[in-house]
Amino acid sequence: MIFETFPVGPLQCNCTILGDEATGEAIVIDPGDEVGRIHRRLTQLGLKLKQILITHAHIDHVGGALKLKRLTGAPILLNENDLPLLDMMETQAGWLGVETPETAPPDLSLADGLTVGLDAFPAQVINTPGHTQGSVCLHFAPMKLLVAGDTLFAGSIGRTDLPGGDANQIIDSIESRLLRLPDETRVLPGHGPATTIGAERRSNPYLRTL
Repeated sequence: MIFETFPVGPLQCNCTILGDEATGEAIVIDPGDEVGRIHRRLTQLGLKLKQILITHAHIDHVGGALKLKRLTGAPILLNENDLPLLDMMETQAGWLGVETPETAPPDLSLADGLTVGLDAFPAQVINTPGHTQGSVCLHFAPMKLLVAGDTLFAGSIGRTDLPGGDANQIIDSIESRLLRLPDETRVLPGHGPATTIGAERRSNPYLRTL
């Protein structure tokens, strides 16, 4: 298995490459920026990109997806409830003072319960609205890994003051869906360091004690 996560772009979004050395296939999660760097790394590793998975449609997570698709031919998967945010890309770019990236509707919606990823390393989509209406997490159960996007962070949760955000909804998504996972599940957020479900259950100040 090849598993690499590195921050990209001005907001340091965690971009992840997951590859299967046996088949030479890979997925990329949240290629928000620095697509040339991501593509070079795939080439260095000898991997063919199978899927581009987007946890939500904020510019720092989705900004490089179409460019990466054009370089590799891989389809983009994004929950359809975030399509309004794709239509706001110029506005989002204005928030950061950056050039507006070209985007396009996804090739497939990341529907709740859908299995994505690689044959050897599958993930189940968990819809977790709140940060945005189309926010999803990817649960790689055999790897005891949750790629959480901007829903859950180490000691924090995703902001809800941007279009599509809902503070009560994100708390419900985390407590009813994510905290059901085993405590030892490693959580890779959209920004910052990794944590575990158990650590957040015990000490995240935004969550009720369960």
